[in-house]
Amino acid sequence: MTRTLMSGAAALALMASAAQADYSLTILHTNDFHARFEPVSKYDSGCSSEDNDEGKCFGGSARLITAINEAKARTNNHILVDGGDQFQGTLFYTYYKGKLAAEMMNLMGYDAMTVGNHEFDDGPEVLRGFMDAVEFPVLMSNADVSGEPLLADALMKSTVIERGGEKLGLIGLTPQDTDELASPGDNIIFTDPSDAVQGEVDKLTEMGVNKIIVLSHSGYGVDQTVAANTTGVDVIVGGHSNTLLGEMDGAAGAYPTVVNGVQIVQAYAYGKYLGELNVTFNDAGEVISASGGPLLIDAAVAEDGDVKARIAEAAKPLDEIRNKVVAEAAEAIEGNRDVCRAMECSMGNLVADAMLDRVKDQGIDVAIANSGGLRASIDAGEVTMGEVLTVLPFQNTLSTFQITGATLVEALENGVSQIEEGAGRFPQVAGMTFTVDPSAEPGSRISDVMVGGTPVEMDKLYGAVSNNYVRNGGDGYAMFKDAQNAYDFGPDLADVTAEYLAKEGPYQPYTDGRITMK
Repeated sequence: MTRTLMSGAAALALMASAAQADYSLTILHTNDFHARFEPVSKYDSGCSSEDNDEGKCFGGSARLITAINEAKARTNNHILVDGGDQFQGTLFYTYYKGKLAAEMMNLMGYDAMTVGNHEFDDGPEVLRGFMDAVEFPVLMSNADVSGEPLLADALMKSTVIERGGEKLGLIGLTPQDTDELASPGDNIIFTDPSDAVQGEVDKLTEMGVNKIIVLSHSGYGVDQTVAANTTGVDVIVGGHSNTLLGEMDGAAGAYPTVVNGVQIVQAYAYGKYLGELNVTFNDAGEVISASGGPLLIDAAVAEDGDVKARIAEAAKPLDEIRNKVVAEAAEAIEGNRDVCRAMECSMGNLVADAMLDRVKDQGIDVAIANSGGLRASIDAGEVTMGEVLTVLPFQNTLSTFQITGATLVEALENGVSQIEEGAGRFPQVAGMTFTVDPSAEPGSRISDVMVGGTPVEMDKLYGAVSNNYVRNGGDGYAMFKDAQNAYDFGPDLADVTAEYLAKEGPYQPYTDGRITMK
């Protein structure tokens, strides 16, 4: 009897000390993987097996799983989460849609992810198929999906998981303008991120959950706004803006970036880094320490043999298409998002020139390419179809239409309206020139618009070419929806670009001042 009493007292003592103990958690995270199952080059494009063997490549699923397993082994308490945009970016997605992503994420042991805008590129149907295939919750708080039968009973705003004896609240967040960025259909209503997050925090808090992590595919800037506008959030794992945080060259801020006590992290994109945040909470659920950084997934990380073999097997149906050499580049063609979403870039000129060249004999005067549609650079030398498809993965078609000069200027204003956020709507053009004043208010940043060397006439009708995504209102180009004589079913943009590249021997990339900055 005495032994039983002592045992009970000891247990009570242990419980008391546990209740007062700090709680440490390692949050491993990725974002914006964009179907980069194979290693990428320094240009975030395809990397040959020869270059990979020489240690010149980064990422790839075979390295990423090794890095994840090694990171898990360093801690006794961890979660693995994703900040969205697993979909879209290479032929793997074009061919397999979400199936290969689901297989790899299950293998790597993800605990949750948020919906990125590209998860809606093929509508709710493909997203639902992916959700049915994965072994973890997919979350999105800032949308009303009750009117979409495919998602209404499956897509949760938040969830609670248990780890290390504690409950963790996880909340998903996606861009509020996803209806402009992708193809979610007409049945989903996207809402304000801060309000949505606070609503879920309040519910989780009422349930007794005091450690709350937001998985956000909303961009570094929006994440900071959400942190400032809410209470009760501890960590935001970000995505969408492909932001590198840390102490290395090119980083946009500290890892973690702390706003209103919230630890904000992000790990660039394309599987090039694995984020590792070590955070400690006190008994009240408050963060008392946070440290870590993005781990570079370079040649020092060994490739898992089984995963490498599986990806090679999955690649076989794609090889004939992508290994075909279609052109040659005299120099590297700059397609980096940090450049192309802020100014004229050589990749933008290539694509816009290619579009205009294809349809110039149809009475088309100008071309507009959204920089968000340019997904990589191309290095010098032989150019394969696979490289072109990595730059232009969306299977967009050429769209021709007619608009007034006033509508053209309105479109350019939309294109530069979010330049400080690095938004993908920034316009790369051909057949025209214009000047941008980024310091002016959005809506009044454009001046000196010239079409074919003469000033734009507001009432004149111009022929324009873009891609079908932009023509139908994508990236905020709603002014094109009612364009005259619209035809959205032209040739594939990647094919048009490849043929243009091949026209005159080695392609010489260039910029010529068609976009000037004040």
